[in-house]
Amino acid sequence: MPQHRVQVTGFWMGKFAVTQAQWDQVAALPKTTKARYSLYADPADFKGAKRPVEMISWGWAVEFCNQLSCKTGRPYRLPSEAEWEYACRGGTTTPFHFGETITTDLANYNGSYSYGNAPQGESRSQTTQVGIFPPNGFGLYDMHGNVHEWCADVWNESYERAPTDGTAQNIGSERRDPYHAQRVSQLLRGGSWLNGPWSCRPAARLKCPRFGRTAAIGFRVVCSVSSPLQREGQRYGSR
Repeated sequence: MPQHRVQVTGFWMGKFAVTQAQWDQVAALPKTTKARYSLYADPADFKGAKRPVEMISWGWAVEFCNQLSCKTGRPYRLPSEAEWEYACRGGTTTPFHFGETITTDLANYNGSYSYGNAPQGESRSQTTQVGIFPPNGFGLYDMHGNVHEWCADVWNESYERAPTDGTAQNIGSERRDPYHAQRVSQLLRGGSWLNGPWSCRPAARLKCPRFGRTAAIGFRVVCSVSSPLQREGQRYGSR
């Protein structure tokens, strides 16, 4: 896919994917009058307070952000595809933020497959606790592997109509009501414990129906700020 140049404005991103402990805390909050979904405690297949929450649909992830925003007064949301890739790269342009290849001592993915000249490795067949692998240059953990992460964008085959300001790509009826067109697919990034290393690249894109829930899908949150990031105009979608 051709590269697409965007200018990303400032945002904060969770250093980890949302954990099961964090999910349960928000799920226990009183339901707001604007809530579209009820959040249930302990939905994950692979149990552990410090493991990422999974078995989460896109709508549930959006609702988590809304509930957290109501509780804290801060505008939490899912990242756009451009924001996610910018954050994953951590200022690099290599296929992975730690270099030209990937091994299972650096990330949790299906080690039955290899990338480039790297050897095959361990296949853990489950999630791991967040933060046990090295972070990227922005201090973010597990951007490669462990769980796929929902993005705000509706799935598109290309970047042809993607915004150049780093915001999410939402077209047609999704702009009016992003909750009811359940057949629409949303974007996933990051790869997971289930996938080979190719899916863990910063530029790798997958799709899933927004009602989809698997033990390989989680999410992390972002919060917008007014100041621009230092590395504006970085290209994404290449390697």
